[in-house]
Amino acid sequence: MTRILVVDDEPQILRALRINLAARRYEVEAVADGSSALRAAADWRPDVVLLDLGLPDMDGVDVIHGLRGWSSMPILVLSGRTATTDKIAALDAGADDYVTKPFGIDELLARVRAVTRRAAIQAHELASVKIGDHVVDMTSKTISGGLRLTPTEWHLLEILVRNPGKLISQRHLLAEVWGRTHVKETNYLRQYMAQLRKKLEPDPSHPVHLVTEPGMGYRFTP
Repeated sequence: MTRILVVDDEPQILRALRINLAARRYEVEAVADGSSALRAAADWRPDVVLLDLGLPDMDGVDVIHGLRGWSSMPILVLSGRTATTDKIAALDAGADDYVTKPFGIDELLARVRAVTRRAAIQAHELASVKIGDHVVDMTSKTISGGLRLTPTEWHLLEILVRNPGKLISQRHLLAEVWGRTHVKETNYLRQYMAQLRKKLEPDPSHPVHLVTEPGMGYRFTP
């Protein structure tokens, strides 16, 4: 059963979504503020988060940043904000989709099915990848040959591998792995990327999988 965490400070919306989602055999947890959302996500590990942006204790974009610091779970924003800048801010923070209030339940359910389907396909396709002479299993976090990575190395590698071919900025990687207060500590990235290359690349001095885009960021090339 798919688990859905609903985050909204409007009791009527929480009640309506709980009833409609449960009727369609989703398992639902509902909370009314950002702090509760972050705790529930960490404790309950939902498959999808439905998130309002206008929460009483923090902005929904900050909740997205908090979730993306450790999870790739699909996040579908439900918001009364219609400005393009709000949508861009939510999507840039890591939201997977954006639905403007008021919304139809059928459209919302279609969006939920779409994001869960994409997540399932992505998880299947990226369950394991080959980097140099090593097979990296992203699900069990194991590497052929008994090679070991630190938790920070795994976190950094997972972000890159789950975005094959995509340039990931230094700022984004630093915020995701070390937090938003460390976005200028580029020396962290240089150190850990060097460690990953030494462990995974056939020739660490000439990497072909964990590639640097000078002054911009890093890219994983399968």
